[in-house]
Amino acid sequence: MSGHSKWKNIMHKKEKTDAQRAKIFTKIGREISLAVREGGPDPVSNAALKDLIAKAKSNNVPNDNIERVIKKAAGGNDGANYEVLTYEGYGPCGVAVYLRCVTDNRNRTAGDLRHYFDKCGGNLGQTGSVNWMFEKKGVILIDGTDEDEDQLIEDMVMADALDVISDEGIFTVYTEAEYMSQINDMVQEEGYTVLSAEVAYVPNNYTTLSDEDGEKMQKLLDMLDDNDDVTDVWHSWDN
Repeated sequence: MSGHSKWKNIMHKKEKTDAQRAKIFTKIGREISLAVREGGPDPVSNAALKDLIAKAKSNNVPNDNIERVIKKAAGGNDGANYEVLTYEGYGPCGVAVYLRCVTDNRNRTAGDLRHYFDKCGGNLGQTGSVNWMFEKKGVILIDGTDEDEDQLIEDMVMADALDVISDEGIFTVYTEAEYMSQINDMVQEEGYTVLSAEVAYVPNNYTTLSDEDGEKMQKLLDMLDDNDDVTDVWHSWDN
């Protein structure tokens, strides 16, 4: 259960400005509102909400913010009528891109996404065009710099993790999607430092790009990241 983790490279590790953090908080807040509306405000009985709370905490969203959004959504006072939509497409050289959006205007969102893909040498695809290239899993990143690798792996095996990959002091723990929150709780109870925890779509294979195409792909990712409607981006670029 070791090797090289591509997931660490997919996740954005750049320093976040205040504006970027505010945007992340807003996006996750929309997701939490929808989860509360659909499954109630109790994370014990609402697994989707529990996963989103873990995601929010991984992105340093303050507990007060999380509780405020849940309370507001539970009271039916969260404003716009948002819906969750997924989109699929191809970046440069056929890199698979799978997106989740929370939007109050699907025509606007689709138009924006189509523009981004076209501008960066890709194209927005039909439903089902790339999602078969991804597998839904829980992904937990652990700071293992000061940890005993053998012990950490043993603990993850005992917790029924699917796989553990070590890469330069970062351990990527893959779980069944429905058990991500449960295993994340256990990991933290064991005293490990969790860098992030979320249910994600992990690509089965990766595409290597030239420097030129890599610049186009990065531009596409930056544009998607900057769009208020796009909450999650998964892709198969080996960067």
